[in-house]
Amino acid sequence: MNEQSNGLVSRVTGTVHVIGAGLLGASVGLGLRERGVTVTLEDLSPTTVALAADYGAGRARTADDPEPSLVVIATPPDVTADVIERALATYPSAVVTDVTSVKLAPFLELTRRGIDLTRYVGSHPMAGRERGGAIMARADLFKARPWIVCRDGETPAGALALVEAVALDLGGVLLEMTPEEHDRSVGLVSHLPQVVSSLLAARLVPAPEQAIGLAGAGLRDTTRIAASDPELWVQILGANRAPVVDLLDAFGADIAEFADALRDPDRPGAKRRIADLLADGNRGVARIPGKHGSSDRFTAITVLVDDQPGELARLLTELGDLGINMEDLRLEHSPGAQIGFAEIAVLPEVAERATADLIERGWRTL
Repeated sequence: MNEQSNGLVSRVTGTVHVIGAGLLGASVGLGLRERGVTVTLEDLSPTTVALAADYGAGRARTADDPEPSLVVIATPPDVTADVIERALATYPSAVVTDVTSVKLAPFLELTRRGIDLTRYVGSHPMAGRERGGAIMARADLFKARPWIVCRDGETPAGALALVEAVALDLGGVLLEMTPEEHDRSVGLVSHLPQVVSSLLAARLVPAPEQAIGLAGAGLRDTTRIAASDPELWVQILGANRAPVVDLLDAFGADIAEFADALRDPDRPGAKRRIADLLADGNRGVARIPGKHGSSDRFTAITVLVDDQPGELARLLTELGDLGINMEDLRLEHSPGAQIGFAEIAVLPEVAERATADLIERGWRTL
């Protein structure tokens, strides 16, 4: 095991070599370096390697470095299969994993090429940010996030254990799936939302400025991920096209049914169909896990915060003094006014007390 002076002990033995020093690769490096693991970096761009190294994600690999025990591939989907094949050949004793968001396409391509995949274990941490690059990397990016491992009956126990050790070191929650199960699942919870969010945001392009000025939290929530990199998503969606097309067809049918009912809401049964479709949304959102994977639903308290330095910090400090655990926080500014709205999610059983205590301390709530 590796260990660092900060007392964190790593389950990983040996050196980890990261190929692809962008957001995910650099975040892997940062998290492992915190635990004293030796991390080397590789990328097509020397500048990207230098930047990730400057942030503390590792160092550039040299010809004198020993063979790594594990290679983590964090490259775009359209080159993942090629990089896996090269890594298996370059490091004949190393375990190789990748963190690409599509698992079936590279596996099928490598199988078609006749590559021995005994030392390869596909994996995917369900974590990311709207913007990529080493500059956005974080050591805690994977904490409490699902980390899916795709193995088969030929995967050696030692190879599986090493990949799982990295996931656990980085705070991930391990899950096992087949590549097919993985791609169908991420198609539903990641790829479909990306398309829907992007298409919704695209409707804003021709909209008048007056309409855009009315935007509130609802629009921001539903379009947040529309800021993602189009080039990367062209690759992801192309690699996982079959599940995504099926989901889009079903979603399109729902939209068509909703629009048909709304065209003549006074038609017998139309209002009920609209209500049923909206209620299905209630039931669906209730299934989304809450904090730490729990199914707890939270109550939102909205607090008015003056747009002045230190006001938000004061609010958070007073929540701590009151013993109120904040489960989530969202901020919204009021257009044209020097005031903001802090929407604080708390457990339902403490919401009334939290509101009363904040009002007593002079805060305004909605």
